[in-house]
Amino acid sequence: MPEHGGASGVPGGSGRDAALGGDPSGPPHAEGGGRHAEPREEPAGTGESAGETMSAKNESRGEEKTGSFWKELPILIVIALVLAFVIKTWVVQAFYIPSKSMEDTLLIGDRVLVNKLVYQVRDIQRGDVVVFNGSGSWDEENTVVVEQPANPVSRLFTWVGQQFGVAPTGKDYIKRVIGLPGDTVECCDEQNRVLVNGEPLDEPYLYPGSLETHQEFGPVTVPEGRLWVMGDHRAVSYDSRMHQSDPGAGTIAEDSVVGRAFVIVWPLNRITTLPIPQTFDRLNEETAGAAAAAVPLALGAAAAVPVHLTGRRVWRRAAKADRESSPT
Repeated sequence: MPEHGGASGVPGGSGRDAALGGDPSGPPHAEGGGRHAEPREEPAGTGESAGETMSAKNESRGEEKTGSFWKELPILIVIALVLAFVIKTWVVQAFYIPSKSMEDTLLIGDRVLVNKLVYQVRDIQRGDVVVFNGSGSWDEENTVVVEQPANPVSRLFTWVGQQFGVAPTGKDYIKRVIGLPGDTVECCDEQNRVLVNGEPLDEPYLYPGSLETHQEFGPVTVPEGRLWVMGDHRAVSYDSRMHQSDPGAGTIAEDSVVGRAFVIVWPLNRITTLPIPQTFDRLNEETAGAAAAAVPLALGAAAAVPVHLTGRRVWRRAAKADRESSPT
């Protein structure tokens, strides 16, 4: 399966400073044989006893805060897990890379983030690196088996690790989309390149030596609602080429796609995005152009029925009004 202090002054001769200087309207100070000022009484709770009281209160507050933290910690953990579940289910999820099939684009131990919303706003495109569930399309011979611990606590930690992409899920695959529904995919041309709809792909992202190890296949026409996917390390990738005897003839269902891997987030020295390579630009532009050309026809077809009904209603009203206005 991706950085002021301010100073305030007190006006002279006012507030506390004025009080310390004496109040002219107060009782006179003793001068000579005058009247003596009465001694002030210390308010209750001053001195050593007050200090001890404040210290006890501070200790009590500290104990309350500590106790409150430990009481709230389980709630915070539950909230964090719920949020993680919601985010990974509908928004984005981290995945751990357990195999060599996508080298050198993805290495064993890489963590990638997978966008689960992107295909709600656009179609899958050739060149996308996608995570998908192969159940029902591919056999289970090469699936990474992840044994679930018998201990419930260990099972919880395993689940958490899978949600944060620090442990393999065991049921998901990650490959690059090569062919969309209706595409014809085959290998190879004179330079041992894969062809999509007769156009050869220059694939600089392939693992060194992959062209020399390309195995001939096809031509294969990708069925409606299916995808042809391949790994970047063609010599070791158990992809659509190797699953042609399985249901779907090697293709996977579009509905099985979990999302698009868009960034490597771990390790730190490998953080990078996963854009669509330029070799797919022309093919994707042609697909987008065909889709755009079909939009007016689709809108016209959708609007035909209500326009027809509205026109017929208007015609009937006009005919009725004409009959009513005509002399009998």
